[in-house]
Amino acid sequence: MPCTESEILSLKETAGNLRLTMVDVMAWSGGSHIGGSLSIADILTILYFKYLNIKPDNPSWPERDRFILSKGHAASGHIPALAKKGYFPEEDLKSFNHFGSPFAMHADSNKVIGCDASTGSLGHGLSMAVGMGLGARYQKKDFKTVCLLGDGECCEGSVWEASMALNHYKLTNVITIVDRNKLMIDGLTEDVMRLEPFADKWRAFGFEVIEIDGHNFSELAAALDRGWAAEEKPVLILANTIKGKGVDFMENNVKWHYGSGDSDLCEKAKASILKGAQNG
Repeated sequence: MPCTESEILSLKETAGNLRLTMVDVMAWSGGSHIGGSLSIADILTILYFKYLNIKPDNPSWPERDRFILSKGHAASGHIPALAKKGYFPEEDLKSFNHFGSPFAMHADSNKVIGCDASTGSLGHGLSMAVGMGLGARYQKKDFKTVCLLGDGECCEGSVWEASMALNHYKLTNVITIVDRNKLMIDGLTEDVMRLEPFADKWRAFGFEVIEIDGHNFSELAAALDRGWAAEEKPVLILANTIKGKGVDFMENNVKWHYGSGDSDLCEKAKASILKGAQNG
């Protein structure tokens, strides 16, 4: 259902706090994939705090909705979101990527409570979503599977094989989101491996494509409502985002695909997030 004004304010506050924690994780771990984590903060927030039917006190609940972070290197965004949802104490995040920690640069579903899929070999997440969608159908269960891809990984052929399968089997119980921040590890997606006309490609594979501002909660809610209600075609939400969103010196800067920083830089990053929250 559409976001109310009070919901939007609450979601913005939660997303801002999530971004602050992402910066902390970058400091605690000695470095992280901060740019692509910041770009999906709003998507993670609306999924975990409005849409996903989940029970943090019963993480293996069979009827729960599933979430697959195909761009698994953004675990430094996903794992803090799980902590804020209550799957485990936020204090535990201080061990991120340390020896013996359950939290690594790519989340392991056997170690991270609330994580539905181990990802990181890019291009594999959507194939797993196909399997979960078929599994739900054959078991006659109503849960949805949401798969969030990075745009950079969409040059992998396995993404398009999975897309064909989603359309072939009419898996409307799978909702696909692409974090279209237009940057990947080596530079602009259009320089490394051109994706455009990107939306038309998804349409050609049989998807209903919804293009939105991936930082606008009203647009995110409308797109997710459509995805949840789909009956004829699988839905692809093309979320236009900004890599490094919220930290002024990281935004649209490929340098921050992976980054680290001392305490002064982290405080500067957090000040930028807080300033943006006050202005927006």
